[in-house]
Amino acid sequence: MAAADEPGKVPLAIEDWATVLIMGLLACITFANVLVRYFTDTSFAWTEEFSVFLMILLAMVGGCAAVARDRHIRIEYFSEAGSMTRRRRLAQFGAAMVALLFFLIAALSVRIVWDDWRFEETSPGIGVPQWWYSIWLPIVCTGIGLRAVGLFIRRGRRTAAGDGSDA
Repeated sequence: MAAADEPGKVPLAIEDWATVLIMGLLACITFANVLVRYFTDTSFAWTEEFSVFLMILLAMVGGCAAVARDRHIRIEYFSEAGSMTRRRRLAQFGAAMVALLFFLIAALSVRIVWDDWRFEETSPGIGVPQWWYSIWLPIVCTGIGLRAVGLFIRRGRRTAAGDGSDA
């Protein structure tokens, strides 16, 4: 259907570099914790909570990259069957539904961030403000939604350009 890294207006390197930075942070804090445990028989208390946060953020950034590259989960029996027009319309429908879902999650999660801020919630492990973690949910969900809108537009342009025929 399409190349994995077809060009878009926003470079795909954003997700790639975010993934590299998150993985680097995870590796560094995990390695530091291993060293401290080995030499002192104690560990940094903050590493587990921060590692969980980084893994969740990594999964969401990976989801953003998957949507941007049109590599999200689908049932190939339906998505690859039928005419080229049908396949493109299904790709557009899928992109529209992903955008709708993640914009909805982003909108609803703003309330969570607001409540964390307003009620001065703190994280259970190390006691930092909870909004430090929850603020990323609406940001990354908006990014995924925007990537899905971009995919929808690219699929529409290819359809309008008459790329391929139904014959």
